Amino acid sequence: MLIDDDPVRAFIDYPDVPVANAADGPLAGTTFAVKDIFDVAGYPTGCGNPLKRAEAKPATEHAPAVAALLNAGSRFVGKVHTAELAFSLDGVNSHFGTPLNPAAPDRVPGGSSSGSASAVAAGLVDIALGSDTGGSVRGPASFCGIVGLRPTHERVSLANVMPLAESLDTGGWFTRDLDLYERVAAVMLGEDVAGPPLTRMIVAEDAFANLAGDPEATALTPALDRLKAAFPDWQSVILAPDGLASWQQAFRTIQGYEAWKAHGPWIEARNPPLMEGVRGRFEIARQVTDRQYRTAEAQRESARDRVLSVLGDDGFIVVPTFPTVAPRLTASVAELEKFRNYALMVMCIAGLARLPQISLPVATVHGAPLGLSLIGPPHRDRALISLGRIAMGEDRDGP
Repeated sequence: MLIDDDPVRAFIDYPDVPVANAADGPLAGTTFAVKDIFDVAGYPTGCGNPLKRAEAKPATEHAPAVAALLNAGSRFVGKVHTAELAFSLDGVNSHFGTPLNPAAPDRVPGGSSSGSASAVAAGLVDIALGSDTGGSVRGPASFCGIVGLRPTHERVSLANVMPLAESLDTGGWFTRDLDLYERVAAVMLGEDVAGPPLTRMIVAEDAFANLAGDPEATALTPALDRLKAAFPDWQSVILAPDGLASWQQAFRTIQGYEAWKAHGPWIEARNPPLMEGVRGRFEIARQVTDRQYRTAEAQRESARDRVLSVLGDDGFIVVPTFPTVAPRLTASVAELEKFRNYALMVMCIAGLARLPQISLPVATVHGAPLGLSLIGPPHRDRALISLGRIAMGEDRDGP
């Protein structure tokens, strides 16, 4: 790492290789870290697994997302830990250690972009790259009290990035505030597609019903009230008529099938050391049949059609990012897996629909952060980010 100290154990102690960045640009004066599934020229890509790290040779070129930040003037200061093979929502890594959650040190940082969120929340870097398949940017953002976006699918290039589930994987980033988030968005996303202002607010009633209890609902109420005041014609809908549980199952089927396709041959050939929870997920993934995958794909298209019909071209959907705050570090593997399944009930919505979702640090409950999320139409990511100011109480001019 190219910084002096790492009190939250976010960075990987790779040999320091200087990485050139532009002398000026829209992100000049900022620093960034990179989740260890993105290639950085001169560095190995270890993917959170000891055998992967041992087998990895230094990359010869940057992933496009890394190059974009460097070309915009941001300075690379190191690669950060990821949950094993990016297949986790909690961020625990027993191989290399779990990065600290600076906002709630007795709780997990979230995964799989654990080191990225930890480094940003601790103020060690201004920006960190992460990836989001089932919630690996949105979740750590909620857990650590920072900003994180799952972009529209394929809007951020994932060339030279380890895949998990190809049709669900997205590339994202973290910052501590919306001002910088918007500056990074201009670099990473380019211009939004044309469309009307996002002024039609929809509250996903079934997503809020998934909250763990009254404390969580009460904590999110001020941010929700700010949005309702700004958009007085808001409406409430049941987003999944057949139940969010059915959407979650379709998501898990697709993710499992594609994760085994990406990593199964290597696992069978190399028998790598895998953490208990990760090994269990791959064992389930191994058993998903072609027929089950095709059925889940049909369910995905139905879910996408439903969400797009609710959104139109001028709407945005409000959901809690997670049902509650981060689990404690003392949680068992079984408890973490239960939490993951519970959380995916809401996290799967944007993933199935291939839509942008931003998690905003708006609340604290049980002594830990809890995020509120906005989901928008495809390729309207930057318009969605700007709405975050209202939820966070930073808007001065109204929608």
